[in-house]
Amino acid sequence: MPDDAPFYAPDVGRNLARKFELQAYDLRAHLKKFMDETGEESISDGFGFLTESDELRTVYVAYSTDAADAMNLLHQYLDAVADSLRKVNGNPEVTDEGVAVLFGKSDGGKK
Repeated sequence: MPDDAPFYAPDVGRNLARKFELQAYDLRAHLKKFMDETGEESISDGFGFLTESDELRTVYVAYSTDAADAMNLLHQYLDAVADSLRKVNGNPEVTDEGVAVLFGKSDGGKK
């Protein structure tokens, strides 16, 4: 095969898509558990009658919300990569540009 000829191994692509999908699924499960354990009510119950409880509770609730938001963004990203790889597996003639964008490669300003 010439060096410039495209090569796509469907089995490898399917396995990669599946790995991204599993990582997204696992992260979503951990995120749900984190949110259940660190919700505002759980945090309030945990701080109880501490002297600075209101101030500390507010900061901790904000921190846990930010952490959950960041994990949710990562989950969405992993899921988008898996979806794109599944589309490529469904139609290997689709160009690599759409998938390359997910990995930080430029697509001519359409990122």
